[in-house]
Amino acid sequence: MRLALGVEYDGSGFSGWQRLSAAGAMVADGSVQAALEIALSRVAAVPVTTVCAGRTDAGVHARCQVVHFDCAVSRDPRGWVLGTTANLPPTMAVRWCVPVPDTFSARFSAVARAYRYRILNRSARPGLERQYLGWERMPLDADAMHAAAQALCGERDFSAFRSVQCQARHARRNLHWIAVRRLGDEVVVEVQANAFLHHMVRNIVGSLLMVGRGERPVHWIADLLEGRDRTVAGPTAPAAGLLFLGPRYPRSWGLPEEVSLDA
Repeated sequence: MRLALGVEYDGSGFSGWQRLSAAGAMVADGSVQAALEIALSRVAAVPVTTVCAGRTDAGVHARCQVVHFDCAVSRDPRGWVLGTTANLPPTMAVRWCVPVPDTFSARFSAVARAYRYRILNRSARPGLERQYLGWERMPLDADAMHAAAQALCGERDFSAFRSVQCQARHARRNLHWIAVRRLGDEVVVEVQANAFLHHMVRNIVGSLLMVGRGERPVHWIADLLEGRDRTVAGPTAPAAGLLFLGPRYPRSWGLPEEVSLDA
């Protein structure tokens, strides 16, 4: 039987999503994947391996990471949710469990992924919620950042916003939409695409911050995109401010509304 889970986690204490130990070792190695697989294996009483919708880096959080796994052991969805969560660190929880067809893949069935980046924009650094925020002391022009970001929409080559460690075969991605808005002392960037390159969102945010501070004109983001040169783009924004909102799937898979889209 194949099951899909919605998982949330605070990434502050983890090395990232991907298991560092050998596949099947079920060793606690500081990764989100290992912690989840150990908890699932305790509930199943057999080793369980998982596939996720999108890997997150060290320090990056997830509101609804979606994973799938195969298991011949019979447990009802409530049992998987409560039993697994009981065996997870306090910074992780399983939100829901849904049986899915064997053809479903948490990674390949997703048609979109969405992220949010929060920037505290004030002179004093954050005391509260510091593990969930980027921080910029200089005043930011959120409207200019939003206008600049619109050049990124559509199918583009995102080489200028790709890390040197990126293992993707090519840099073309389809960015569905991106929005930048101010909410009090925070500037919030939200973005959805079919998929993302390694550090792509954080590199976009780092470049938009330069526009927001007035160090670069609005058209600079379009110039970066055209130039495809990572070395002239902005720095990578800190991981703490980034939240993986989750993947999106065609509604026909029968998953919860928060991860579903009309086909």
